[in-house]
Amino acid sequence: MVRLTRIYTRGGDKGKTSLGDGTRVAKHALRVEAYGTVDEANSVIGLARLHTGGVPADGLLARIQNDLFDLGADLCTPPKPDEAEGQALRVTQAQVDRLEAEIDSLNAELAPLNSFILPGGSAASAHLHHARTVVRRAERLIFALSEEEAVTPAALAYANRLSDHLFVLARALNRNGVDDVLWVPGATRDAGGEQA
Repeated sequence: MVRLTRIYTRGGDKGKTSLGDGTRVAKHALRVEAYGTVDEANSVIGLARLHTGGVPADGLLARIQNDLFDLGADLCTPPKPDEAEGQALRVTQAQVDRLEAEIDSLNAELAPLNSFILPGGSAASAHLHHARTVVRRAERLIFALSEEEAVTPAALAYANRLSDHLFVLARALNRNGVDDVLWVPGATRDAGGEQA
């Protein structure tokens, strides 16, 4: 159990922060950017949940929010080559597999796509599209980090699957795609053209 007794420590006043293993790094370090962006995605999912009360999607998102704290913990503690299992909190393949199973289940109920989707429709869907783009940014940062430092394979896979999950869940919350807002290529190029 995590116990927070003080909210501020003054330790970051000079632009440094501590990783999970105690290492001090710059607050703009790539690892900090990666897990900070995961935290940002979690906040956007929290906004989406304001519009999902009472539907099964809310339970999925509650679990994902918890998973994102696991992902942040994984990213903030650099893996060591000799790390014993359970020594640090790590995202597991089971968490990735669960996302995949939920993607498959949700996608089976969706109307086929004939165009790209513009973020919108219901409030929940719009927030999930926002969350999806933040997760994609986190994923890019995690992959960039993996080119310089050690990152667990499950952390990479989880971020990749989560953006797909949020995409299909956003469609599900638009009445299984019925209320999706579709991109109409070139629809507003002509002078005076308006998109309905």
